[in-house]
Amino acid sequence: MTLIRPDLDTLPAYVPGRTVPGATKLASNEVAEPPAPAVLEAIARAAANGNRYPDLGVVELTARLADVHGLAPERIAVGCGSVTLCQQLVQVSCVGPGDEVLFAWRSFEAYPIVARIGGAEIRTVPLGEGFRHDLDAMAAAITERTRLVFVCSPNNPTGPAVGRDEFVRFLDAVPADVLVALDEAYAEYVTDPDAVSGRPLLDAHPNLVVLRTFSKAYRMAGLRVGYALASAEVATALRKVAPPFGVNSVAQAGAIAALEHSAEILAGCADVVRERQRVAAALRDLGFPVPDTQANFVWLPLGERADEFARHCGERKVIVRPFQGDGVRVTVSTPQENDLLLDVASSFPAQPSS
Repeated sequence: MTLIRPDLDTLPAYVPGRTVPGATKLASNEVAEPPAPAVLEAIARAAANGNRYPDLGVVELTARLADVHGLAPERIAVGCGSVTLCQQLVQVSCVGPGDEVLFAWRSFEAYPIVARIGGAEIRTVPLGEGFRHDLDAMAAAITERTRLVFVCSPNNPTGPAVGRDEFVRFLDAVPADVLVALDEAYAEYVTDPDAVSGRPLLDAHPNLVVLRTFSKAYRMAGLRVGYALASAEVATALRKVAPPFGVNSVAQAGAIAALEHSAEILAGCADVVRERQRVAAALRDLGFPVPDTQANFVWLPLGERADEFARHCGERKVIVRPFQGDGVRVTVSTPQENDLLLDVASSFPAQPSS
């Protein structure tokens, strides 16, 4: 008799981007700049009360988010990063053996992990042309056992965003008793006017959940704050399975300050977009077939040479994120750090030798 679940031996491990002292880290889609001064001040004030428990209900932050998104507070659930909310979605939707979680692959590597932790079966659908979600194939893959579908837009790690019209058609094809989680971790970087935005679709689709985060554009990855926009029924369920006091006081204070200064903070997204366009164009000029990206990273579809490229970069003090067999994800950073990446990439053959 074993004390530990035997299926944990097959659980895929989340592989974070490496941090190497003295190297330029372009592996984790972090923003190079620190949190905004107002956020740092709020964090410092909150830390002075670190002897007290945080607000269990995350009441003030929830109210601020309700105002931002024009929703009743009971339709919002705040979590310790959007990854935790992904796991909570599995917990509230998958109730028995054989229940399935469906997602595209390759997509966010936490999806198979949270599905397995929640005791669910994994069902994947390959990405289509241009490393985009094939929503028609995903709709066709839904079975009577499917309980939850993740759609990552823009897709991590490949970059393309899902179109609004195709996503609405997908929602119309999904049974009403299947949850659809639209993961919009990189929404603030999207410039394509035809890309989907989940918030306007919520009222017409009660089975839709929209996931957002403070980790990327708000420059707060280390504080771990994410949130879900959903029906009151789904948001209430998410709060029921949330770890008590999971969002700490410092994180709550920082997120509230970030919302108060959102215009100033999010103005930096335009700089990332300009650099994204420049880096993608330069890599294409070098011969790398970089697909369209609406996030703060680019994708190099190097296949079996992914690890080789990562080693090439690492030897030159630039750290990128390889997904062996598929490709390499590279964070778009400051012009100086991006220039380092382009210089390193220029000495690597974009196409394999014959």
